[in-house]
Amino acid sequence: MFRAIAIVGPTAVGKTELSLDLAEMLGGEIINADSMQLYRGMDIGTAKIPESQRRGIPHHLLDVLDVTQAANVSDYQRAAREVIATLTNQGKVPIMVGGSGLFVNAVLDDMQFPGSDADIRARLISESQQLGLPAMYQRLVDVDPQAAAQVLPTNERRVLRALEVYEVTGHAPKTSLPELPEVIPSLRIGLRRDRSELDVRIDQRVDQMWDQGFVAEVQVLEKRGLRNGLTASQALGYKQILSALAGECSMEQAKIDTASGTRRYVRRQEAWFKRDSKIHWLDATTVTAKDIAVTFNLLP
Repeated sequence: MFRAIAIVGPTAVGKTELSLDLAEMLGGEIINADSMQLYRGMDIGTAKIPESQRRGIPHHLLDVLDVTQAANVSDYQRAAREVIATLTNQGKVPIMVGGSGLFVNAVLDDMQFPGSDADIRARLISESQQLGLPAMYQRLVDVDPQAAAQVLPTNERRVLRALEVYEVTGHAPKTSLPELPEVIPSLRIGLRRDRSELDVRIDQRVDQMWDQGFVAEVQVLEKRGLRNGLTASQALGYKQILSALAGECSMEQAKIDTASGTRRYVRRQEAWFKRDSKIHWLDATTVTAKDIAVTFNLLP
């Protein structure tokens, strides 16, 4: 018996509408599994569904962090599992929805994370500011080449976290294991579309974001400390617009870079989800909530 349902897949594939339909049909509530939708005020750039469009369905773990805070997967794991337990006890169906594969696996599978050390983390952040990220990445290569091979040299958050884990435990984090046993029995639905169609949808989404006032949203968040947010400042679109606002590129280039960066991110999402053999892949252009409910015997 499933204790949770997960609707996963790459950005812009069409997870939101299907999850709302399924929640309505099953009496479910939705748990956000997009790491950037955790942030208050990061709405347009994350395609966060407005409250007016949620059909009265409760959504959990949206807007729970300030942009200056770091999104922590172990904190998310604990919070999401608590929500799932509460909903299950209430006789409701928890439906996780999002494209952050690590977050989904952290909640549903037996994924364990090394502890943190605030003093070490603060020191590493200070050293990164003084020495530069390339020097910090080279340090990671020197002390733990296996961990370095799994981290983009430009991803400051992950580089510093890998260094922190190494200092705390003496070894690299084990979050990249492809298969782990479930701790929460789940039905995992993956949505897919033709690559060329997905690329078109990404371009359309980016155009829509700009039309909806994405630049103004980033300007507001910049005043709230977005540039100092180790995680939030690196979010797709937000990072590019911050660069444009700093005069490092044109706003048109920021828009182009957001679209191309999203396409690259989609490839990484697909690679992550491909490793999860528990996912049932369905065609996003044809599947309906009723199809899923009938196929997997979810209806009473």
